[in-house]
Amino acid sequence: MDSLSYKTISANASTATKEWVVIDANGEVLGRLASQVAKILRGKNKPSYTPHVDCGDNVIVINADKVKLTGKKMTDKVYTRHSGYPGGRRYTTPEEYLQKKPTFLVENAVKGMLPRTRLGAVLLKNLKVYAGEEHPHTAQNPKTIKLNEIK
Repeated sequence: MDSLSYKTISANASTATKEWVVIDANGEVLGRLASQVAKILRGKNKPSYTPHVDCGDNVIVINADKVKLTGKKMTDKVYTRHSGYPGGRRYTTPEEYLQKKPTFLVENAVKGMLPRTRLGAVLLKNLKVYAGEEHPHTAQNPKTIKLNEIK
């Protein structure tokens, strides 16, 4: 058996093939949607996946305001932030975020599933989230993906 015929191929920035993908979040459960989006951003759905390279696709998520949460998480889950002043802790529920900033829930969930490194920050820039149906990326000819068809 010739050992030279089995070389491991690692992708790099010039050999990675990046595409544009549209995912409709209408009626999808937030965590399940975010894990699939993070997998596509990372490139783990491709045979040429390399852990230290941005080889994933650019993902456009539409209808982020119509995402679902299971159980009573819409009112009981709490997002915490701090103003920096003493006693400055602020609490917000997903229900309030859907009214004020509907893209936050999807962005925050996907960010939590990406690595906390410089690569993770670069990967997060490949995510575009929109509250409605329209998005300004039609020039990139994105292909539509249904989440229940991805395995």
